[in-house]
Amino acid sequence: LQLVESGGGLVQPGGSLRLSCVVSGFGTELKAIGWFRQAPGKDHEGVSCITMSDGSITNGDSAKGRFTISRDNAKNTVNLQMNSLKPEDTSVYYCAAATQYPGIYCDALEYSYWGQGTQVTVSS
Repeated sequence: LQLVESGGGLVQPGGSLRLSCVVSGFGTELKAIGWFRQAPGKDHEGVSCITMSDGSITNGDSAKGRFTISRDNAKNTVNLQMNSLKPEDTSVYYCAAATQYPGIYCDALEYSYWGQGTQVTVSS
């Protein structure tokens, strides 16, 4: 069971990044993929989550109006398009997998399998 993130980097305020999460080793037990972020000294914050069956999306406050999650089941990939980035978006971004159907919130406690993370830095 493996999740591998890519696409992080340094971007100026107002810029965009596209994060990708490639998932392998899961079968039908995979119910949802979420993107989370964790700043130093803070808990994981739910950014955006998507169910694999019907593509239902739950966005955290940070994603609303700026970030878009999408899935490509054929490629076992979930992407996070991030636009209008702000310095406060600087964090390590993780994708994670849930093998139980998640609740109505993008809650890290419901996701059992995690990638290594990719650093996103928004700075001029």
